[in-house]
Amino acid sequence: MNIIYLSSLLFYSITSTNAWDSEQLEVFDAVDDVKQNFYELLNISKDATSSEIKSAFRTLSLKLHPDKNKEVDTSEQFRNLVTVYEVLKSPAKRKYYDDTLINGLPNWRSGIFYYRYVRKMGITEVLVILFVIITIGQYLVNWGVYFEKILTVEDQKLRKKKSRNRGKVEEDPDIIIPKPSVLDTLPIQIPKFVWFLITCIPAAFRFLTSSVKNKIEVNRPLTPELEPEPVRIKTTRKRNKFILPEGPNFELQDTEPKSDCGTSAPPPPVSGGLWTDDDLTELIRLVKKFPQGTTERWEKIAAFLNRSVPEVTYMANKMKENGYRLPCEQDDEIQVKVKQKSKKEVGPYDSVTNWGQAQQKALEDALLKFPKGVCDRWDRIAEHVPDKNKEECMQRFRYLAEDLKKRKDTSDKTE
Repeated sequence: MNIIYLSSLLFYSITSTNAWDSEQLEVFDAVDDVKQNFYELLNISKDATSSEIKSAFRTLSLKLHPDKNKEVDTSEQFRNLVTVYEVLKSPAKRKYYDDTLINGLPNWRSGIFYYRYVRKMGITEVLVILFVIITIGQYLVNWGVYFEKILTVEDQKLRKKKSRNRGKVEEDPDIIIPKPSVLDTLPIQIPKFVWFLITCIPAAFRFLTSSVKNKIEVNRPLTPELEPEPVRIKTTRKRNKFILPEGPNFELQDTEPKSDCGTSAPPPPVSGGLWTDDDLTELIRLVKKFPQGTTERWEKIAAFLNRSVPEVTYMANKMKENGYRLPCEQDDEIQVKVKQKSKKEVGPYDSVTNWGQAQQKALEDALLKFPKGVCDRWDRIAEHVPDKNKEECMQRFRYLAEDLKKRKDTSDKTE
């Protein structure tokens, strides 16, 4: 009710001020400040002319001027004299003043009464009054919301009680509604908010610092690591030509090169020239340094090798198919295997029949673990069978399958 009354009073005061002139408002303020009859102050009659008013003003100004009265402070009297003269020398303001002498100033029920005092107030006073009004209104609104919640809960309880009597709803625990407190008003909430901002400044500063550091690390150009070079045996350098297979163009994505089980896309044109053994060694090192999942992985590797991204991904896919081994290493390995085969004079069926129980057991477990359709099935199976490679595992599997088929056919014939 107080808020409604204040708002209506303010609205009435604003609308009612339209009927008052600015000069009339100045007269009201002058009467309120001087608080003495203007004619008596100038010692003239009400019918005095403009020249008489001017002459009386000059006479009194010489007496009441602060420079003429250094022993006594007459600044307030001189200020009132100037105010009275400003009103009486204007015919319109003098007419308003004469009406005020008859009717008096507006009382507190008039909107102009409040308007006159409000327009004299400073910004600080207005803000304090608004702050108090908003605080009181907020407190009253909180109580209104509280009573509204109580009525809603009571209504729900009444409905549930009726339903409970019919045997439809079970009894629920009572709902506790907290009462409004002065702690929920602006004088308490504003300091809380300021304290919250002050306490959050260190956390916000740490977050911004970490984000800036991460951004700098991401945008920092790659530099080769200072690590000792591995000792290498001098061999004849072999140059591997980068051959472009036929096929349509494709768009490169920031993913791992596809293996044999997936559909591999054709490579793009060559941009970096021939690949040497040193280039392939450096490519293998960078692939291990930037594992799968690294942001802009292939762009970083291509920038380090000074080659295009499609060329690097294609060559990385080829190296993965070869088990990340150089061509010279593959040739040496093949020669060693051929020599060992010739020394032992292994027969054509030794790789199928020369199997131990542990190897056979490992093969059976690997066949169950990696069924048909698994990516790189025989490579994974060969990894789980000791001292056996992919071809030997495949030959052993065919041998066992054919042997089992022959036994089945023989048993069917005998039956």
